[in-house]
Amino acid sequence: MTRAANLPLTKRPIDIFFICVFAIFIVTCIISDSVEGLGIPQTAHSANILAQWNYTYSAHNDPLYGAEPLWLRFISGTSAFIYLPFYVILIISLAKGWNRIQLFAVIYATMIISLTAIPIFGVEFFGGPGERTPNPAGFLAYNAAYVLIPLILLIRMRRERPFQRRF
Repeated sequence: MTRAANLPLTKRPIDIFFICVFAIFIVTCIISDSVEGLGIPQTAHSANILAQWNYTYSAHNDPLYGAEPLWLRFISGTSAFIYLPFYVILIISLAKGWNRIQLFAVIYATMIISLTAIPIFGVEFFGGPGERTPNPAGFLAYNAAYVLIPLILLIRMRRERPFQRRF
């Protein structure tokens, strides 16, 4: 019995979408997560432009991020130094149709959903004074994709040989 061939990338528009989104996630890991993960102070007058951008974001949308708790540094460091290389491998796998990425994509999606949705969204919306976002719409505009996209990826990778079907 012969296995069905993978569909070409042009027949898998969801994977093209994922390639674009995860390329953007690489950039946001560099801009945001690496600064937090490395413990670079995020101030309005920092010599580091990325730290300035992060300060502007946190001052308007995310006081938890601006407070720089140690546990959040670990989460951001994981994003910058573990997820970022994974995004590169994921993009290549999506483009080439490497089915063996499936298990790793499921592990990633489960981790990122758990580490973002539960502690970060939980604190931002239900935390104590000084932790809650003053701008829920702005916070969600910046952060919802980091839960929704992995959730869609998890659904995409739900069955074996994901690249033999459109979704």
